[in-house]
Amino acid sequence: MGSLTSDQLNGNSGLVINPLDPEEFRRQAHMVIDFIADYYKNVDKYPVRSQVEPGYLRKRLPECAPYNPESMETILQDVQDHIVPGVTHWQSPNYFAYFPSSGSIAGFLGEMLSSGFNVVGFNWISSPAATELENIVMDWLGQMLKLPKSFLFSGNGGGVIQGTTCEAILCTLTAARDRVLNKIGRENISKLVVYGSDQTHCALQKAAQIVGIDLKNFRAIKTTKSSSYGLSPDSLLTQINLDVEAGLVPLFLCATIGTTAITAVDPLKPLCDVAKQFGIWVHVDAAYAGSACICPEFRHFIDGVEGADSFSLNAHKWFFTTLDCCCLWVKDPSALVSSLSTNPEYLKNKATESKQVVDYKDWQITLSRRFRSLKLWLVIRNYGVANLRHFLRSHVNMAKLFERLLASDKRFEIVFPRQFSVVCFRVSPSAVMDKLKPKYENCHSQQLVTEEEAINEFNRELLESINASGKAYMTHAVCGGIYVIRFAVGATLTEERHVMVAWTMVQEQLEAFLTTNTPFN
Repeated sequence: MGSLTSDQLNGNSGLVINPLDPEEFRRQAHMVIDFIADYYKNVDKYPVRSQVEPGYLRKRLPECAPYNPESMETILQDVQDHIVPGVTHWQSPNYFAYFPSSGSIAGFLGEMLSSGFNVVGFNWISSPAATELENIVMDWLGQMLKLPKSFLFSGNGGGVIQGTTCEAILCTLTAARDRVLNKIGRENISKLVVYGSDQTHCALQKAAQIVGIDLKNFRAIKTTKSSSYGLSPDSLLTQINLDVEAGLVPLFLCATIGTTAITAVDPLKPLCDVAKQFGIWVHVDAAYAGSACICPEFRHFIDGVEGADSFSLNAHKWFFTTLDCCCLWVKDPSALVSSLSTNPEYLKNKATESKQVVDYKDWQITLSRRFRSLKLWLVIRNYGVANLRHFLRSHVNMAKLFERLLASDKRFEIVFPRQFSVVCFRVSPSAVMDKLKPKYENCHSQQLVTEEEAINEFNRELLESINASGKAYMTHAVCGGIYVIRFAVGATLTEERHVMVAWTMVQEQLEAFLTTNTPFN
């Protein structure tokens, strides 16, 4: 791989005449498909978490772009040699970190179709199929979730595919802000208050900052073990009453189904009942766990959603649809349109003026948008509801298996209840404190270290040793002051045997860690 510095080196030899020549596309695309298929076939052989150091790639690639074209064969070889080592393999069957980014053949091929058509579907006329398929597939998925009809196009609501939950929250918060300020005056924006819990995703705070909410008016209400770290309706009501007494205006509540740290669940119905008293917009963030609610046994987690104003889930997390695909439903689309619409002369057309079509540019932050509904449509059609439920249940069953394995070894404890397919565990203090005590009492920093801090540090270093092995990848959370290791099942290629291998590896790492490692070095 190299770059040229002079027009005279090779003249114009090898220049591509047509970048979309159908036959050349066919040839090169077959090569890329073969490359990706081989990647999936061998993905379990790579270290799950990339082992490279920061800045590794700049040392490997040229400083300048090539002047003349390079062959796809050469480029793919460089992908294998230089890019793959720097990839953390989210599709590995040994990936148990964060939340899944579950892929599928249908999702991948849908992405190919979307990229192939390469439409810019900002309004209906720019590509009618892109808009109308999105209308249809969002109603399909809403029906699978048994969302109230008021969230569907068939019931005067509607759905839109955003990029991520961050965008979904930003759009709905913008709509809620404008709805209230149109009543009380835009000069009163400093009085608006946004509510979540200390477990709510940081996307809420970012969205609040962007829409101009005073930082002092962002409420991250404390959760406790007694409520399983879900947001207490009583705590919410108490905070709202304090804000109202102070002359502030309650605006927006984000309730979560499956929090990022430990997959806690906020009680929707009582929270919506509280919010209704004050005219608060309720958004339900079910980014991870919402997908599971197509299974009847998990649907109860979103009971009470009829009291909310908007609901979103990320199909690119646990619904086998490649990134990015955040599904957002709203009861009142006009609230989004009122806040987000623009109507420049160059976009005016008869279809828009007829009021008979949806122009999705007015439901989102950006103007341009991709044909995302194709991949969601392919996933639902190619697998069907029955298979999608089966895939989700298999992941939950593998998480249950890991729970049973943990319970069989008294050195470990499950710290927080498992709701879906994430298990939060740690090495039990009783199993290691006798060995740790001399070490943390003689800590080189000479600072006092509590037993809880010591066991937290022990588990932190154990997790790092697990991830450094390359055999599995897990991440952590801290909740209630307790550091836990998160084992998140959801990669499409994961099977029970991979869970068993991960469990054996965790045990081996712990045994080696207790024998050779000295924490707090």
